[in-house]
Amino acid sequence: MTPPPAPLPTAASADAGAWRIENLGPCTVPSPVPATMFVPDDDAVLLDPSVSPSSPNSSHVAVEKAGPRKNLFFKPAEAVAAVVTCGGLCPALNDVVRAIVNTLTFRYGVPRILGFRYGFEGIFSKNTVELTPSYVRDIHRFGGTILGTSRGPQPIGALVDNLVELGVSVLFTIGGDGTQRGAVAIANEIRSRNLPISVVGVPKTIDNDIAYVERTFGFETAVQLAQDAIQAVHEEARSARNGIGIVKLMGRESGFIALHAALASGDVNLLLLPETKFTFDAVVNAVVERFKTRAHCVIVVSEGAGQELCQAASLGTDASGNKKFADIGVHLKDILGARLSALKIEHTIKYIDPSYTIRSAPPVASDAIFALQLGQMAAHAAMAGKTAMIVGMIHGYIVHAPMARAVESRKKVDTRGQDFQSFLDASGMALSLE
Repeated sequence: MTPPPAPLPTAASADAGAWRIENLGPCTVPSPVPATMFVPDDDAVLLDPSVSPSSPNSSHVAVEKAGPRKNLFFKPAEAVAAVVTCGGLCPALNDVVRAIVNTLTFRYGVPRILGFRYGFEGIFSKNTVELTPSYVRDIHRFGGTILGTSRGPQPIGALVDNLVELGVSVLFTIGGDGTQRGAVAIANEIRSRNLPISVVGVPKTIDNDIAYVERTFGFETAVQLAQDAIQAVHEEARSARNGIGIVKLMGRESGFIALHAALASGDVNLLLLPETKFTFDAVVNAVVERFKTRAHCVIVVSEGAGQELCQAASLGTDASGNKKFADIGVHLKDILGARLSALKIEHTIKYIDPSYTIRSAPPVASDAIFALQLGQMAAHAAMAGKTAMIVGMIHGYIVHAPMARAVESRKKVDTRGQDFQSFLDASGMALSLE
C-alpha cells in the first residue's frame, strides 16, 4: 500500500501569529467603493474546521477574509499600481489582469496601472505597458497572458530600485510558488528599506498544488479540457483488439488534474500519480488482466509520475531551478509496447499529451468567475495596505494568507483521502501497483 504524503501543518499545529497579515500602516483614507458590506480585519475563517475526539482542534487558527475595507492605506488618486505575470501559462491569467485593472480604475479611481512585460525580467528592464480598461477590454476572451511571461530569478535589489523609480505603490504578482517566493524576497527588501509599497500575490498553478489554498484558477479548465483527450483514447482503445489509450496530464509534483480528470471521465482504468509508487511489471500485469475481461485499457498518468523509473536525474533544471522531467508518457508507451510484444500479445497503443493545448486555452465559466473574484480581492487588499500576502480560497471563502506560508510546502493528493478512494471504487484499480 502506498504511504500517504506528509501532512501539511493544520490549525492544531500552526502558529497563529504566523498567519497575521502584514499592513503597511494605519488605514485612514475612506474607501470610495460603494460596497454592500465592508469586511473588517477580524472577520476570519478557520484554517482547519475539523474536530475529532482523538485530535481535538484547540488552537482555532484563523485567516483573514478578503473583501473591500472601509478605510484604505493608499489615497487612490495618488497610487500607481503594477502587474506582473510569471512562469508557465494557465487558463484565466488574462481574467485576473483584467479584474485588477477594472477594479482599481472603476472602483478606486487609481490613475495609472503599469504592466511589466515578460515576468520579473520586465521589472528589471523596466519594460512596461500602460494597462487601461480599453487595453484589457477583450483579453479575457483569450488564453495566454497579454503581458507575456518568463522564468528565472532577477536581482531583488535592482527590482525594488526600479519599482521606486517608477513610483509604484502596489505590485501584483501573478504566478506559482516560484513567483511568490520571488515576491516574498521583494517584500522583504521593501520592508528592510521601510518603503510604502504593497506586494500582493495571486497564486497561479494549473496543478492546484499551492499549500493551504484549496483551489487555484485554471485547474477546473484543465480538468474539463482533459476530457476530450481521455474520450479520444478511450474510443481508439475499445475500437481495437487489446487497445490501450494513454493520456499524460500536467502535474509535476501533485496529481490533482489527473485524479479529477479520471474521476470526471469514468472511463479510466489505471491512474499513475506522483504521489503513488508503481512498477512497470505491475502496470503490465494490470493491463493484461484488463484484456481478459474488456479487451481494452485506458491509462491516465501525471507528468511527474514514475520519474524514478525514467532515470530523469541527469536532465538538469530549468531557468527557475525546477527539475526537468523525463516524458513518462512516452516512456510508459514504449515499455508497455515492448513488454506486450515480448509476451506475444497482440495490441495497439494510442498516446495523447494535451498539456500545451490545455494550458494556453481560455477558461471555462467557473474559472472565469473565480479569476475575476481573485483579481478583485487582490485589488481590495492592496489598496488597504496589505502586503506580503496572497489571495486564495479556503473552505469556500476567499481569504488573505501570508506568502511565506503559502510557499513553505506543496499540496499533494491524499492517497488515503476521499477522492482517491472514489477513483479506486469507480475504476476497480488495485490499491497498489508495486
